Amino acid sequence: CSRRAAVKTPHLGAAVQSYASKAAQNLKPVVPIKFHISSRTDSGVHALCNAAHLDIQRAPGKPAFRERELIRGLNHCLKPEPIRILSAYRVTSDFHARFSALSRTYIYRLLLGCAHWSEIPVFERDLCWAPLGGYLDVPAMQDAARFLLGTHDFSTFRSLNSETPFQSPIRTIVQAEIQPSSGFLAHHYESRGLEFWELKFRSKSFLYRQVRRMVGALVAVGQGKLTPHHIKELLEVKDARAFPPHAMAPPSGLFLKSVEYDEAGG
Repeated sequence: CSRRAAVKTPHLGAAVQSYASKAAQNLKPVVPIKFHISSRTDSGVHALCNAAHLDIQRAPGKPAFRERELIRGLNHCLKPEPIRILSAYRVTSDFHARFSALSRTYIYRLLLGCAHWSEIPVFERDLCWAPLGGYLDVPAMQDAARFLLGTHDFSTFRSLNSETPFQSPIRTIVQAEIQPSSGFLAHHYESRGLEFWELKFRSKSFLYRQVRRMVGALVAVGQGKLTPHHIKELLEVKDARAFPPHAMAPPSGLFLKSVEYDEAGG
């Protein structure tokens, strides 16, 4: 029989759907298993906890996998990759990892205080963005972030791709915060005056590269290249071509923090 399961998985800058689908074939299903990922991430983007669902059809007479068996079997095959399955749940056949999500939360990690790339701690190199040239005006960035809250046409804040003609640019941002944070083993280099900050965004869904564009625009505000009011103007233009050139934040600092569902859906 065929059973649908949902899994939660962290991954580090990896093509999670490809790796996980290959691992699932080692479960010897009757038909090939495809992972349906809640949130697809660009190369170099990480996830503290992504979600996916898969349908598993076993040979007649074989019982459905228990959750623990499924986790152990998938992780055994994923051992060489920067991906792990944290948990698995049996869900109803109408559950969809992408479309059943109530909200998604992303964080973007900034490192301030680096005058040169060589000052970035080696363990943080691919896990944050360190805009060079000194500190940022964080209060101005926080003022600018308020313009992103609520329901807007985010056309200016999306990159164009094959889905653009079929996707509404209207999104509702329910959280846009900038807060101090800490780095990995930060106490070993606190004397160097480095500061970590997290930009947190929550919405039901985001447009292609929307978070990286929002972060890039806010950093430009912090650098004095834009004013907080410019964020409002960019929203009102509703044109991706109006986004400041070369302002999009790199993928390395972006993490999908969580995907939220109602309890009945998993």
